[in-house]
Amino acid sequence: MTDTVTPGRALPHPEREEIRLEGVLHALADPMRLRIVSELASEPAELSCSRFDLPVTKSTTTHHFRVLRESGVIRQVYRGTAKMNALRRDDLDGLFPGLLDSLLAAAERQARRLRERV
Repeated sequence: MTDTVTPGRALPHPEREEIRLEGVLHALADPMRLRIVSELASEPAELSCSRFDLPVTKSTTTHHFRVLRESGVIRQVYRGTAKMNALRRDDLDGLFPGLLDSLLAAAERQARRLRERV
């Protein structure tokens, strides 16, 4: 199988042992970033940045993806001209067992609670 990652356009990511809990929690404390992570967690494949319909400007969306990448929550690679995103679930689960699932479940419970109030 041929790797379709675009050479020469690698993005910096922290190594697994460099991922810090406070960085992950900071990244996931923002509602837009939590929304991105929730969507990535619900999909089996990588998703392009353009797949996300966020109610913010393109530059703000780029900022959110950068925060998630630099904290070690997601991995981004270029495939052709598309920037693809994947959740670093194995790394996060290995470092902080149960954290990601607990946060995603809590976010879903909160979203349901807020929808019921409307």
